[in-house]
Amino acid sequence: MFPIGDQNRHGHIIPVVNYVFIALNVAVFLYQIRLPDASLAASCDEAALASVQGFVCYYGVRPFEIMAGQDVFTLLTSMFLHGGWGHLLGNMAFLWVFGDNVEDAFGHLGYLVFYLVTGLAASAAHIFLNQSSAVPSVGASGAISGILGAYIVFFGSNPIRVLIAYFITTVPAWLMIGLWAAQQLIATYGTIARTEQTDGGGVAYAAHAGGFVAGLVLGVLLRGTIGRPEQRPTSRRGTFA
Repeated sequence: MFPIGDQNRHGHIIPVVNYVFIALNVAVFLYQIRLPDASLAASCDEAALASVQGFVCYYGVRPFEIMAGQDVFTLLTSMFLHGGWGHLLGNMAFLWVFGDNVEDAFGHLGYLVFYLVTGLAASAAHIFLNQSSAVPSVGASGAISGILGAYIVFFGSNPIRVLIAYFITTVPAWLMIGLWAAQQLIATYGTIARTEQTDGGGVAYAAHAGGFVAGLVLGVLLRGTIGRPEQRPTSRRGTFA
């Protein structure tokens, strides 16, 4: 199921922070793809920073470096890099659909902090299961997974328009996000026996699971102090976006 729209409450705030995150991700990717490819013989360490490979290696999270206390700034920079058009567009679609309501629940500053914290939690989960890996991990998926965790807490009954094969239908958020979360947790369990990726790529399922759990826990803990009952959308006053 691929989300294409959700129901926003009437009069919700303009999600400026969410827009900024989307713009930053797109801008960084457009810069990234303008860089030349490095030599096919160049390893990740040898690729020049002026190449796509060097850019990703320098700003992406490489677990063995973090475990050695090196290049910890990549825990933040990696959130704004992507591995390709499909990776970027998929992440931005999820961020566009789910981010605005979560920003409405947390407020602008709260959403900014929440996004970064869940992104860091996602990276921590990935690093924990891949401590010796030199493969750079990039993408906003971890932070977006945190958004999904909070969304299911605050807006679990909200209707979501989803694309299934060639059909569009509407399902409750808890069903769509619940199925997605189950897939991530099962995939993460399947990677526990592996300590690093050896194919030079792949999906960092542990980061998705870690971000989701962090968002879910923070959503539950903060629900009584940040989330307000009137922020829950209703089918009578809500609008799809």
